[in-house]
Amino acid sequence: MPKSKRNRVVTLSKTKKKGKEHKENIVNTIRECAEKYSSAYVFSFENMRNLKFKEFRDQLKSSSRFFLGSNKVMQVALGRSVSDEIRPGLHKISKLVRGDSGICFTNLSKEEVQRLFNEFEEYDFARTGSAATEKVELQEGPLDQFTHEMEPFLRKQGMPVRLNKGVVELVSDFVVCEEGKALSPEAARILRLLGIKMATFRLNLICRWTPDEFEIYREGLEESDIESS
Repeated sequence: MPKSKRNRVVTLSKTKKKGKEHKENIVNTIRECAEKYSSAYVFSFENMRNLKFKEFRDQLKSSSRFFLGSNKVMQVALGRSVSDEIRPGLHKISKLVRGDSGICFTNLSKEEVQRLFNEFEEYDFARTGSAATEKVELQEGPLDQFTHEMEPFLRKQGMPVRLNKGVVELVSDFVVCEEGKALSPEAARILRLLGIKMATFRLNLICRWTPDEFEIYREGLEESDIESS
């Protein structure tokens, strides 16, 4: 008997890909901002935390506009060379939109932008694959910070533990992580349980553009390097 065409499985989680229209909207919005705001900055980020970044962005929404996403789309919007840049000098910052970076258009003063970016720093728990910033080693003996219900979970993370009269006990010294080495999923979970934060979310200014000036903040990078790239 042939299958009924009426009975079809529909995947509700499937979403449409962002197409050409979405990219064109971003390009147009960036170009509008380039005309509207007095200056533009390219910044890089380390250990991005979306919620913390949203809070920072919302703090400045009355004076600034941020863009993160496809570097290629942002480069196209700004112009990649003198011939296609939308305002004089913007092709210079376009060439610095690479890697983990974004653009900030703003009407704030240069000093205020530098202060806000330099002061922004948020500590959080490190994720799997991140490099440990220090060695963490637990000594043999009772782990009073954990309840007895945690013992099976800790054992699954590779910790040599047992219950001794209802107290979680480490039967031998245990190294959670080594400084400089990538964190395993188990190490990341244990550090979270211990309350040890090894990730620092930072925003670093790379360069600044105004209609009259272009300034580079990143050490070791000269304007001549951009022109020749």
